[in-house]
Amino acid sequence: MIYLIKNKEKYLEFITDDNQILTMRNLLDKIENVMRNHIVETTSFFDPYQRRLSTSILNRFTDISYTAEGGTLDAERKVLIVYPDYMYMNNIEDYIMFLSIQGSIDKLAHKDFLGALLGLGINRDKIGDILIHKDLVQIIVKKEVGEYILYNLKRIGKQNVEVGEISKEELKPSEIEFKEKYVTLSSNRIDVLISNAYNLSRTNSSALVERDKVKINWEPVNKSSMEVFEGDVISVRGYGRMILKSFEGISKKGRIKAVIRILK
Repeated sequence: MIYLIKNKEKYLEFITDDNQILTMRNLLDKIENVMRNHIVETTSFFDPYQRRLSTSILNRFTDISYTAEGGTLDAERKVLIVYPDYMYMNNIEDYIMFLSIQGSIDKLAHKDFLGALLGLGINRDKIGDILIHKDLVQIIVKKEVGEYILYNLKRIGKQNVEVGEISKEELKPSEIEFKEKYVTLSSNRIDVLISNAYNLSRTNSSALVERDKVKINWEPVNKSSMEVFEGDVISVRGYGRMILKSFEGISKKGRIKAVIRILK
Protein backbone atom coordinates (compact mmCIF):
# COMPACT_ATOMS: atom_id res chain seq x y z
CA MET A 1 0.00 0.00 0.00
CA ILE A 2 1.34 3.44 -0.93
CA TYR A 3 1.13 5.76 2.08
CA LEU A 4 0.31 9.40 1.45
CA ILE A 5 -0.21 12.14 4.01
CA LYS A 6 -3.55 13.70 3.21
CA ASN A 7 -3.92 17.47 3.26
CA LYS A 8 -0.38 18.37 4.27
CA GLU A 9 -1.33 22.02 4.60
CA LYS A 10 -3.31 21.32 7.77
CA TYR A 11 -0.06 20.40 9.50
CA LEU A 12 1.37 23.80 8.59
CA GLU A 13 -1.54 25.99 9.66
CA PHE A 14 0.06 26.93 12.99
CA ILE A 15 3.23 28.29 11.35
CA THR A 16 3.16 32.07 11.00
CA ASP A 17 6.76 32.41 9.84
CA ASP A 18 6.68 32.23 6.04
CA ASN A 19 10.42 31.53 5.95
CA GLN A 20 9.84 28.15 7.60
CA ILE A 21 6.91 26.88 5.51
CA LEU A 22 9.09 25.23 2.86
CA THR A 23 11.37 23.66 5.49
CA MET A 24 8.43 22.14 7.33
CA ARG A 25 6.83 20.98 4.09
CA ASN A 26 10.08 19.14 3.30
CA LEU A 27 9.88 17.57 6.76
CA LEU A 28 6.40 16.25 5.93
CA ASP A 29 7.78 14.73 2.73
CA LYS A 30 10.44 12.94 4.79
CA ILE A 31 7.86 11.65 7.26
CA GLU A 32 5.79 10.34 4.36
CA ASN A 33 8.86 8.65 2.87
CA VAL A 34 9.69 6.96 6.18
CA MET A 35 6.20 5.52 6.53
CA ARG A 36 5.89 4.52 2.89
CA ASN A 37 9.33 2.96 2.36
CA HIS A 38 10.29 1.94 5.93
CA ILE A 39 13.59 3.80 5.80
CA VAL A 40 15.48 6.37 7.86
CA GLU A 41 15.38 10.03 6.84
CA THR A 42 17.39 12.93 8.23
CA THR A 43 16.81 16.67 8.13
CA SER A 44 19.35 19.42 7.78
CA PHE A 45 20.78 20.91 10.95
CA PHE A 46 17.96 22.78 12.70
CA ASP A 47 18.25 25.49 15.33
CA PRO A 48 16.09 25.25 18.48
CA TYR A 49 13.27 27.29 16.92
CA GLN A 50 13.09 25.03 13.87
CA ARG A 51 13.13 21.98 16.12
CA ARG A 52 10.18 23.35 18.11
CA LEU A 53 8.20 23.72 14.90
CA SER A 54 9.27 20.26 13.74
CA THR A 55 8.31 18.59 17.01
CA SER A 56 4.80 20.00 16.73
CA ILE A 57 4.47 18.18 13.41
CA LEU A 58 6.33 14.97 14.25
CA ASN A 59 4.31 14.33 17.40
CA ARG A 60 1.14 14.07 15.33
CA PHE A 61 2.29 10.82 13.71
CA THR A 62 2.15 7.58 15.70
CA ASP A 63 3.95 5.28 13.25
CA ILE A 64 7.32 7.00 13.46
CA SER A 65 10.00 7.79 16.03
CA TYR A 66 12.62 10.51 15.91
CA THR A 67 15.67 11.76 17.73
CA ALA A 68 17.58 15.03 17.65
CA GLU A 69 21.36 14.66 17.37
CA GLY A 70 24.04 17.33 17.31
CA GLY A 71 27.02 15.56 18.78
CA THR A 72 26.76 17.04 22.28
CA LEU A 73 23.76 17.11 24.59
CA ASP A 74 23.55 20.91 24.61
CA ALA A 75 24.31 21.39 20.91
CA GLU A 76 22.59 24.41 19.41
CA ARG A 77 22.16 22.93 15.96
CA LYS A 78 20.86 19.38 15.64
CA VAL A 79 19.76 16.99 12.91
CA LEU A 80 16.41 15.24 13.29
CA ILE A 81 16.63 11.54 12.48
CA VAL A 82 13.21 10.12 11.62
CA TYR A 83 12.60 6.36 11.42
CA PRO A 84 9.81 3.74 11.69
CA ASP A 85 8.60 3.24 15.25
CA TYR A 86 9.60 -0.43 15.28
CA MET A 87 13.22 0.40 14.46
CA TYR A 88 15.97 0.99 17.04
CA MET A 89 18.30 3.89 16.34
CA ASN A 90 21.78 3.12 17.68
CA ASN A 91 24.34 4.50 15.25
CA ILE A 92 24.04 8.20 14.53
CA GLU A 93 27.49 8.23 12.92
CA ASP A 94 25.83 6.78 9.83
CA TYR A 95 24.36 10.24 9.33
CA ILE A 96 26.65 12.70 11.17
CA MET A 97 30.41 13.10 11.01
CA PHE A 98 32.76 14.69 13.55
CA LEU A 99 35.92 16.48 12.45
CA SER A 100 38.86 18.10 14.20
CA ILE A 101 40.81 21.06 12.81
CA GLN A 102 44.33 21.78 14.02
CA GLY A 103 47.09 24.18 13.05
CA SER A 104 47.93 27.82 13.75
CA ILE A 105 44.33 28.65 14.59
CA ASP A 106 44.60 30.54 17.89
CA LYS A 107 43.81 33.90 16.25
CA LEU A 108 40.88 32.60 14.17
CA ALA A 109 37.25 33.12 15.16
CA HIS A 110 34.01 31.23 14.60
CA LYS A 111 33.24 33.27 11.49
CA ASP A 112 36.59 32.27 9.95
CA PHE A 113 35.89 28.54 10.31
CA LEU A 114 32.32 28.88 9.05
CA GLY A 115 33.48 31.06 6.16
CA ALA A 116 36.08 28.48 5.13
CA LEU A 117 33.46 25.72 5.07
CA LEU A 118 31.01 27.83 3.09
CA GLY A 119 33.89 28.72 0.76
CA LEU A 120 34.08 25.04 -0.19
CA GLY A 121 30.55 25.36 -1.56
CA ILE A 122 28.90 23.63 1.39
CA ASN A 123 25.43 24.81 2.41
CA ARG A 124 25.06 26.21 5.93
CA ASP A 125 22.34 23.68 6.76
CA LYS A 126 24.85 20.82 6.38
CA ILE A 127 26.99 22.25 9.19
CA GLY A 128 26.20 21.84 12.88
CA ASP A 129 27.99 23.40 15.83
CA ILE A 130 31.56 24.64 15.59
CA LEU A 131 33.27 23.96 18.92
CA ILE A 132 36.23 26.24 19.47
CA HIS A 133 39.02 25.34 21.91
CA LYS A 134 42.47 26.80 22.53
CA ASP A 135 44.41 24.22 20.56
CA LEU A 136 41.84 22.79 18.16
CA VAL A 137 38.38 23.20 16.69
CA GLN A 138 35.77 20.48 16.37
CA ILE A 139 32.94 20.63 13.86
CA ILE A 140 29.84 18.52 13.38
CA VAL A 141 28.60 18.04 9.82
CA LYS A 142 26.27 15.85 7.80
CA LYS A 143 27.97 12.64 6.70
CA GLU A 144 27.31 13.48 3.07
CA VAL A 145 29.72 16.43 3.15
CA GLY A 146 32.18 15.15 5.77
CA GLU A 147 34.51 13.31 3.41
CA TYR A 148 34.61 16.30 1.07
CA ILE A 149 35.67 18.59 3.93
CA LEU A 150 38.20 16.06 5.16
CA TYR A 151 40.08 16.06 1.87
CA ASN A 152 39.54 19.63 0.67
CA LEU A 153 39.83 21.94 3.66
CA LYS A 154 43.53 22.84 3.66
CA ARG A 155 43.57 26.51 4.63
CA ILE A 156 41.53 28.87 6.79
CA GLY A 157 42.38 32.45 6.03
CA LYS A 158 46.15 32.47 5.60
CA GLN A 159 46.69 29.51 7.92
CA ASN A 160 47.39 25.95 6.85
CA VAL A 161 45.26 23.45 8.78
CA GLU A 162 44.96 19.71 9.21
CA VAL A 163 41.55 18.08 9.31
CA GLY A 164 40.91 14.65 10.80
CA GLU A 165 37.92 12.52 11.68
CA ILE A 166 37.15 11.94 15.36
CA SER A 167 34.50 10.01 17.28
CA LYS A 168 31.51 11.48 19.06
CA GLU A 169 33.12 10.59 22.39
CA GLU A 170 36.02 12.94 21.65
CA LEU A 171 33.78 15.99 21.38
CA LYS A 172 33.99 18.50 24.19
CA PRO A 173 31.84 21.61 24.73
CA SER A 174 33.45 24.85 23.65
CA GLU A 175 34.20 27.55 26.19
CA ILE A 176 31.77 30.40 25.60
CA GLU A 177 33.34 33.81 26.13
CA PHE A 178 31.11 36.67 27.18
CA LYS A 179 31.10 40.09 28.79
CA GLU A 180 28.70 40.48 31.69
CA LYS A 181 26.86 43.77 31.85
CA TYR A 182 24.56 45.20 34.53
CA VAL A 183 21.72 47.37 33.24
CA THR A 184 18.58 49.04 34.54
CA LEU A 185 15.51 48.85 32.33
CA SER A 186 12.33 50.89 32.20
CA SER A 187 10.52 47.67 31.18
CA ASN A 188 11.31 44.19 29.89
CA ARG A 189 10.45 45.07 26.29
CA ILE A 190 12.86 43.82 23.65
CA ASP A 191 13.64 47.31 22.29
CA VAL A 192 14.48 48.54 25.80
CA LEU A 193 16.88 45.64 26.35
CA ILE A 194 18.62 46.14 22.99
CA SER A 195 18.94 49.87 23.64
CA ASN A 196 20.67 49.29 27.00
CA ALA A 197 22.80 46.36 25.86
CA TYR A 198 24.29 48.06 22.82
CA ASN A 199 24.01 51.75 23.86
CA LEU A 200 21.51 52.58 21.13
CA SER A 201 18.63 55.02 21.12
CA ARG A 202 15.15 53.56 21.60
CA THR A 203 14.34 54.71 18.06
CA ASN A 204 17.24 52.77 16.59
CA SER A 205 16.64 49.67 18.68
CA SER A 206 12.95 49.66 17.73
CA ALA A 207 13.90 50.00 14.08
CA LEU A 208 16.12 46.91 14.31
CA VAL A 209 13.20 44.89 15.65
CA GLU A 210 10.68 46.18 13.15
CA ARG A 211 13.07 45.51 10.25
CA ASP A 212 13.26 41.79 11.12
CA LYS A 213 16.83 41.94 12.40
CA VAL A 214 16.11 40.48 15.84
CA LYS A 215 15.44 36.96 17.08
CA ILE A 216 14.38 35.78 20.52
CA ASN A 217 15.32 32.16 21.18
CA TRP A 218 16.09 31.85 17.44
CA GLU A 219 12.56 32.92 16.47
CA PRO A 220 12.24 36.09 14.37
CA VAL A 221 10.30 38.91 16.03
CA ASN A 222 9.17 42.24 14.61
CA LYS A 223 7.22 43.86 17.45
CA SER A 224 9.13 46.25 19.71
CA SER A 225 6.66 45.58 22.52
CA MET A 226 7.65 41.90 22.74
CA GLU A 227 8.68 41.04 26.30
CA VAL A 228 11.85 39.15 27.23
CA PHE A 229 12.43 36.91 30.21
CA GLU A 230 15.26 35.30 32.16
CA GLY A 231 17.20 32.82 30.07
CA ASP A 232 16.13 34.26 26.73
CA VAL A 233 18.73 34.28 23.96
CA ILE A 234 18.54 37.42 21.83
CA SER A 235 20.41 37.89 18.56
CA VAL A 236 20.62 41.22 16.78
CA ARG A 237 21.93 41.21 13.23
CA GLY A 238 25.04 43.34 13.01
CA TYR A 239 25.56 43.42 16.77
CA GLY A 240 25.76 39.82 17.93
CA ARG A 241 24.06 37.73 20.57
CA MET A 242 23.26 38.11 24.24
CA ILE A 243 21.62 36.15 27.02
CA LEU A 244 19.33 37.76 29.58
CA LYS A 245 20.90 36.04 32.56
CA SER A 246 18.69 37.34 35.36
CA PHE A 247 16.48 40.03 36.81
CA GLU A 248 17.85 41.38 40.08
CA GLY A 249 14.88 43.27 41.50
CA ILE A 250 13.73 46.87 41.25
CA SER A 251 15.87 49.95 41.76
CA LYS A 252 14.90 52.88 43.98
CA LYS A 253 13.77 54.69 40.87
CA GLY A 254 11.44 51.85 39.90
CA ARG A 255 13.59 50.44 37.11
CA ILE A 256 14.26 46.74 36.53
CA LYS A 257 17.78 45.69 37.46
CA ALA A 258 19.09 43.02 35.10
CA VAL A 259 22.26 41.14 34.20
CA ILE A 260 22.99 40.32 30.57
CA ARG A 261 25.79 38.34 28.99
CA ILE A 262 27.00 39.69 25.66
CA LEU A 263 28.69 36.88 23.77
CA LYS A 264 32.04 37.64 22.20
